[in-house]
Amino acid sequence: MKILVTGAAGFIASHLCERLIDLGHEVFGIDNFNNYYNPELKELNANKLSLKGVKIFRKDLNDDLADVFKTPYDYIYHLAAQPGISATTPIEDYITNNINATQRLLEATLKYNSGLKSFINIGTSSVYGIVATVDETVSPAPVSYYGVTKLAAEQLVLGLQRLGKLNACSMRLYSVYGPRERPEKLYTKLIDNLCNNKAFPLFEGSEFHERSFTYVGDIVTGLVAIIGRENVIDGEIINLGTDEVNTTQDGIKAVEKIMNKTLVIDRQPARCGDQQRTAAIITKAREILGYTPKVSLFEGLEEQVKWYQENFVEY
Repeated sequence: MKILVTGAAGFIASHLCERLIDLGHEVFGIDNFNNYYNPELKELNANKLSLKGVKIFRKDLNDDLADVFKTPYDYIYHLAAQPGISATTPIEDYITNNINATQRLLEATLKYNSGLKSFINIGTSSVYGIVATVDETVSPAPVSYYGVTKLAAEQLVLGLQRLGKLNACSMRLYSVYGPRERPEKLYTKLIDNLCNNKAFPLFEGSEFHERSFTYVGDIVTGLVAIIGRENVIDGEIINLGTDEVNTTQDGIKAVEKIMNKTLVIDRQPARCGDQQRTAAIITKAREILGYTPKVSLFEGLEEQVKWYQENFVEY
């Protein structure tokens, strides 16, 4: 199969590209290599993908995509997005990179790729809002720019499906972690601060937040399970995560144990908009995709620490 992955040099998408290659597919990626975080980290991912045979287009989804669609794709996995719930990122960035970019991609898909089997939108549990321990039938109530614009992007995709113009589905992901996690995310920052003996900024009360921390390899397993099931999954929204729930404090203790070091905490005022509990209800994913997450938090963090030490620690 020929498969296009957007945001290919990013955290989850780079793992997805590698898995698809390993399964024998021909994989193409697109990424704008923006500076939301250090582009060198994306270059590191992109170099590994190139060595595995992934062709990466270095361009923005808001650009003319005619050259990207010279290849007719069987599947498109849309992971490119403006991430994060921080209020410091202007709403214009979320609108441009989540809504407008998705619309441009959809327009190009309809114009150039009539034989597409499925357009797989990668959504987020942030669309549910403060209470995210729900199944897919519950109406979204996002409270962040990220959640609002990702919900809009999801509905742009599914709106075309409802009109019969596109086979499509959307996967709502929960608290993904693992090797290549972005530098501002919880576990990469934890590991970095422990390695460099830096104090870790912890928002007041967040140590008690409960999350379905889901290993990236399990998420990718769920995503690739869509291939061959496009008729069953057409029009569906599916939660992907784990039903193993841990607190942020559990994660901190696990990293401390793995690295045999004690973290210095720098307490910060509570952050507005943070979800208190996100526990993935994945019954639908189990039934439709045969999805069963297998990696425990401790096992996954061992892999993430190993990755960080191999790539960023000088001995």
